[in-house]
Amino acid sequence: MKFWLLFLLGFGFTFCHAQTVPVGMLEQVDDYYRRQQVLGNDTSNRSYLIRPLNLPKVGTDSSFVEKYLRSLLYLSPNKKLALYVLPVVWQNQFNSHHPYGINDGAMIGAKGLQTMLSAGVYARFGPVSFQFKPEVVWAQNKSFTKISDQNYDVRFKNAYASYRNRIDLPEQFGTGTYQKFNLGQSSLLLNLGPISMGVSNENLWWGPGFRNSLLMTNNAAGFKHTTFHTNRPVLTPIGSFETQVIGGRLDQSGVPMPAGNQYKEKVKDWRYLSAIVFTYQPKWLPGLYLGFDRSFIVNTRDMGNKFSDYLPIFSSLEKKAFQGADPSVNEEDTKKRDQYISFFAKWVMPEAKSEVYLQWGKNDHSWDLRDAIVELDHTRAYVAGFRKLVPYRGKENEFIQIALELTQLESTKTSTLRPTPAWYTHHQLIDGYTNEGQVLGAGIGPGSNLQTLELSWVSGLKRLGIQFERMVNQNDLYYDAYANAIEPRRHWVDIDATLKGDWTFGQFLLSSQLGLTHSLNYQYRFENATAYWVWDKQNANNFHAKIGVAYNFKL
Repeated sequence: MKFWLLFLLGFGFTFCHAQTVPVGMLEQVDDYYRRQQVLGNDTSNRSYLIRPLNLPKVGTDSSFVEKYLRSLLYLSPNKKLALYVLPVVWQNQFNSHHPYGINDGAMIGAKGLQTMLSAGVYARFGPVSFQFKPEVVWAQNKSFTKISDQNYDVRFKNAYASYRNRIDLPEQFGTGTYQKFNLGQSSLLLNLGPISMGVSNENLWWGPGFRNSLLMTNNAAGFKHTTFHTNRPVLTPIGSFETQVIGGRLDQSGVPMPAGNQYKEKVKDWRYLSAIVFTYQPKWLPGLYLGFDRSFIVNTRDMGNKFSDYLPIFSSLEKKAFQGADPSVNEEDTKKRDQYISFFAKWVMPEAKSEVYLQWGKNDHSWDLRDAIVELDHTRAYVAGFRKLVPYRGKENEFIQIALELTQLESTKTSTLRPTPAWYTHHQLIDGYTNEGQVLGAGIGPGSNLQTLELSWVSGLKRLGIQFERMVNQNDLYYDAYANAIEPRRHWVDIDATLKGDWTFGQFLLSSQLGLTHSLNYQYRFENATAYWVWDKQNANNFHAKIGVAYNFKL
């Protein structure tokens, strides 16, 4: 079986906790920790670029951990054995017209009501820790008009079929109600000083973005993986480091392809994922965090048994390094695998109560350094953002939060001259960069762009605000369909306004969202054009809501 622990290292047997704050447990929890860093209240030296976070030593707020994130059930007299009860988390969402939303883990894109319940326990015995936090999901999964059901022109039909043949990203997860049980945020780890290793099913988030990240987010369900990672920053004379190396299993959705000869049914198989993330905080530049992540996926039927097949993340960044004796054959292409890489930086300025960040990535090798310099934008994508906390009413713990983030996945002009696969799709790995039918990276999906602006009042875990977003859906697909036609009118663009309210009630955490999305040219449709900008506009409105509640037992 091609699924084993990658390698072992130890830094001594100093005791450490390994309970984690699950990615996306509730949005307010993730946001709370990031704000503490921006405000200068965090002394852990963590980058917050690799999540989930380990507990309890996250900043200095241990009272927050004990009140909301765990409750001690049993502690042995010698303190070697401890058992904690984890909070019950109940998340719900609703879409009135069509699926909408990202970063909701095991939940799916669905119309109607959807709910997810999670609870569990955490135990440690010496250096061994065990976290069992499964999730159960149920969704109405109501029917709606799908792209594959529509009578589009031949150009669009062919482009859409080609797109679906390169990724496992169904419009709807079957018909009728949907239910699924999964291991959720569970793990079994051996903790040796600042190093943890073991097996996990937890969601991961790598990178500085709060709405999107290029390689790892909680947009899809957690996946089975072996992990070797730092559970706290490793301090050295030149600064601190954090890292994680994983080998994982990505599964298919199991949803049949649409009917039609142009669609190719997926071969049943799972994909092996090899990935690494690394961050560095220079000692001489407090507040600056630098990092990179890299991943490879390959179908197990096409995978070899060499060390380089299990850990291709350590292979050359230049494609010419894989050139064989025959110049027409490149070894990397014959391996039928797909790679992604990104570099990121974050500058936190506590004196100004602000942060700025950038993640820039590529979904293909450059031939060599010259190629990378000449066409730096080939297959590139990026996430850029800014956050500012402005003191409110002169109170110590009240702020107006201004957050801006831009995500660009759409292909650049280089696609007119050389092959440029859309992010997360691949002609050889026809399931793409997905797990169980959802993108593992940026939730907006292949060829899409997103601009987000949030204005909120925040105080600790409490938040009241509004978020505005503009999302351009799958522009790469659009240009594939209409590359040779003068047709600028059909772009599918969502304009969204969402009210956000987060609050605390005793042992309860409440997170809520209420929004309206106006979709221009929904699913690229318009009819009866009588003049260049005069036509029967095919728009759609979608009401969406999210309510999440977490309760921590007081034992």
